[in-house]
Amino acid sequence: MHPIVRGQIGSNRATSLSPRFGWRQFQRLLVLFFPLSCLPQSGASQCVGIASTPQAAADCAAHGIPQGIVVPVDTAHTYSLAELIDLAERNNPRTRITWERARQRAADLGIAKSSYYPLLAGQAAFADQRIINPFPKPLAPRGYTMIEIPAVVPMVTLEYLIFDFGKRGAQVDAATAEKLAAGANFIQANQNVAFSVASAFYQLLTRQERLAAAEATLKTAQTTADAAEFQLRNGRSTLPDVLNARAEAAQAIFDRESADGDEKIARVALTEAVGVEPSPNIAIDAANAAPLPSALVSSIDALIDRAIADRPDLAAQAAEIRAADDVIRAARAEYWPKIALQGSAAQTSIWPTTDYGQLGNASQTTWSAALAIQWRIFDGGERKNEVAKAESKKREVQDEMREKRDQATRQVWTAYIAFRTALRKEQAAVALLDSASASYSASLDAYKYGVKNLIDVVTAERQLAQARLSSVSARSQLFLEAVDLEFVTGNLLRTGPPATTTSSPSIPAVPAPPPSTPPSSTPPQDGRQR
Repeated sequence: MHPIVRGQIGSNRATSLSPRFGWRQFQRLLVLFFPLSCLPQSGASQCVGIASTPQAAADCAAHGIPQGIVVPVDTAHTYSLAELIDLAERNNPRTRITWERARQRAADLGIAKSSYYPLLAGQAAFADQRIINPFPKPLAPRGYTMIEIPAVVPMVTLEYLIFDFGKRGAQVDAATAEKLAAGANFIQANQNVAFSVASAFYQLLTRQERLAAAEATLKTAQTTADAAEFQLRNGRSTLPDVLNARAEAAQAIFDRESADGDEKIARVALTEAVGVEPSPNIAIDAANAAPLPSALVSSIDALIDRAIADRPDLAAQAAEIRAADDVIRAARAEYWPKIALQGSAAQTSIWPTTDYGQLGNASQTTWSAALAIQWRIFDGGERKNEVAKAESKKREVQDEMREKRDQATRQVWTAYIAFRTALRKEQAAVALLDSASASYSASLDAYKYGVKNLIDVVTAERQLAQARLSSVSARSQLFLEAVDLEFVTGNLLRTGPPATTTSSPSIPAVPAPPPSTPPSSTPPQDGRQR
């Protein structure tokens, strides 16, 4: 993790588990390359510092209790990226869903382990029955007697599975693997939410800088129009030149309004990613002086190895493969017998009556005990099909693992190439903006002195506007590609070493427009004709 980030994110602890499931550890690991302010105390949780692995995540989800309240956005507060991620992990429905699934898998493990314990049950029967009791003549004139037997029988039963040839162990192992998979999916969901918020944040940052670029272009266009009108008043320009300059200024106003609308839409998208009611009423810390990513630290091979080892989705898939193996073991154990201990104890009380003779009442303790062996000999192919199904499931998850590994490798290659490209584009954009600024200033000065015509100035003005937009896009894209590189290698929100280094604080993406030089009616002193 970048030292810039590590020093900015606090390690606060609190006693409540937020619905973002306690990933303050995640927030200490976020690699976003510009200063992040300390997270608020209310964002901490019971999982601080321990939920950095699938096992810890699953355990935390099993015992923590989430808050059910969606935390709103404070419109008067300027949010840093770390604060927005903290808010999203509490509010985003996806983190809540995966948290509940992790709790369910933990409950499944508890259910599987319960099979190792005896089943003890209590019951009470209140009964009355009337039966025909055959009885020989002449002891019974009719050859039978009618007997009615009211009874009260409180009873305790015990059933204890002693041995099942490994079925229970396989079921517990499968449930443990599923629990780990749920923990890994929980981590992945938090990474997805963090990346989604970071993407929306940088999209908004790009729109804000585009708006600033559009405003700077508008000032440039107004400067050009003022120069054209001054030249017209001094008889050194024509009305078509002035109208052309005014048209460029009107186009700049149009572009500025479009950029303003796009910026508001980006605000709405950011609030949606955070998990609150979509609205443009949110303010962010633009951090224009943030240090830019400057170089890759790791080779492509090292990045791919890190992705294979650290990505939560691959860890979850590996756990699914282990669970499939355990399901096969459990299915094969059905071919073997089960040995169980069964017993019961009751206090049986009866008050029988008969229509011939007399019966006595009784209230006695009764009990039974048995060691039972159950072995299914024929089941119509059920066990065979269960084994075939489990083996097919294993092949399925193995193929999914291969697909995900290939996908991870492709994503790392894509992010690696995209970062290197973004780095070169940002460097080129800086040079382009410097050149375009100098070209426009020189063209405007030359036009004021009558050396160049307005077409040259308008051309330089358009080039400057395009250079500003290119600089804005390149700078924001470089930040986003650096975050994407951490995301696809599984290092987002983790403490691993970053894949990139940062340079000194960057210059603003859109410099202020060049100052306007007051026009002069005096010709230049180098002998050139106006």
